[in-house]
Amino acid sequence: MKKTFALLLAHIIPAICLAQSPDFTIRGKIGNLNAPAKIYIDYSADGGGGQDSAILKNGAFEFSGTIGGNAYARIALAHEGDGKEKAIYTGDVIYIHFGQEDLVMNSPDSLSNAVVTGSKVYDESEAYNKYIGGTIMELTKAVNQEFSSGTPEQQKDSLFMKQVDTRYRATMARRAERQVQFAKENPDSFFSLVGLSEATNPENIATVEPIFQALNPSLRNTDMGKEIAQRINASKTIKMGSIAPVFAQNDVDGKPVSLADYKGKTVLIEFWASWCGPCRVENPNLVKQYETYKDKGFDILSVSLDSKKDHWLKAIEDDQLPWTQVSDLKGWSNEVGRLYGIRAVPASFLVDEEGRIIGIGLRGESLNEKLAELFN
Repeated sequence: MKKTFALLLAHIIPAICLAQSPDFTIRGKIGNLNAPAKIYIDYSADGGGGQDSAILKNGAFEFSGTIGGNAYARIALAHEGDGKEKAIYTGDVIYIHFGQEDLVMNSPDSLSNAVVTGSKVYDESEAYNKYIGGTIMELTKAVNQEFSSGTPEQQKDSLFMKQVDTRYRATMARRAERQVQFAKENPDSFFSLVGLSEATNPENIATVEPIFQALNPSLRNTDMGKEIAQRINASKTIKMGSIAPVFAQNDVDGKPVSLADYKGKTVLIEFWASWCGPCRVENPNLVKQYETYKDKGFDILSVSLDSKKDHWLKAIEDDQLPWTQVSDLKGWSNEVGRLYGIRAVPASFLVDEEGRIIGIGLRGESLNEKLAELFN
C-alpha cells in the first residue's frame, strides 16, 4: 500500500505547541452552509502537526495553529454533517500546502471550487504541480474516471484494464522525471524537497543523490530532508548479502526488543500496518509459515507503521499473530521504517542466522518456496 499521504497521519500536535502563539490561520466561506455542515483539517509540518474541526456558520469557518514552517493539509467538508470519514473518502476534500500565513478560501458551493488567496506557499505549490503534470490525487481521479467511462464489457476486460493501467503508470513515470528535473533547476525551493520525497526510489538513486546534495542545506536539514537522506543511504546499505541494520523498538507492552536478540535464527523482518489491506491478506500465510517452521529456527519480527495503538492491537488480535510485534507508533515516520527506507507496505527482509539479508520483498509463494528451501 503506497505512501500517498505520508505526512498527514503521523502526529497529533504536541502538548507544548498549545502554549505557543498560532503562526497560521485558515479562514474560509463556503456558500451559506450552516450546521450540521462540518469541516475537518489534518495537517503536518516539521514544526508539528495537528487536526481540528469546525461547524460552519453562514458558510464561515476558521482554523489556526502552530507549524513552524511549511505544512501539508487535508481539508474535508461534510455538507450534511455525516462524519469525517465519509467526507474524506466520498465527499468534498482538498489537499493543500501552506505556510506561516493567513490563508483565505472562498467558494459559492464547495471546497473543490474554492479560490485560495493570501498564501505564497500555496501559489508556489500550484506552479510546481503545473510543472510536474498534476498532483497524485488529480491523476488518480483521472484514471478512475477513464476506467468508469468504459462500457460494462470493457470494465470486465483485462486488456482494457491493462491499457488504462499502462497509461497511468507512464503518466506517473513522466511526473517523477519532472519532479527530479524541478529539484535540479530549483535548489532553493521547498517543493524540490517535496518532489524528491515522492520521486526517489532505488532505481534512480544515482541520479537523485547529487541533486539532493545540491539543495539548500536548510532544506536538507528538515525532517523531510533527513528522511530522503536515510532512504538514499538505505538503498546503498540494505541489499542482498548485506548485514541487516540492527535496531530496537518497543513491543506491545512497552518493552524494548532488538533485532540482535534473533541472532542464530532465520528471521523475517515484516513491515506492515493495521490499515494496509495487502498486509492483512498476507497475514494468514505468515501464520501458516510461522507454525510450520518455528521449531526449526524460523521467527518473525513485525514492525508496524501504525500511529494508533488500539488499531494496531486490534489487528494483531483479529489476525491472531503469535510472534513479536514492535512499533513506535509514529506512522510513516517510524524510526525503523526510515532506517530501512520503507516507502510502501507490506515490505519484508529475510535475515539469516548471522544477520545477513537473504531475501527482500518475499511474500506468498515466493516466501513459502524460500522457507521450504532453507528448512526442508
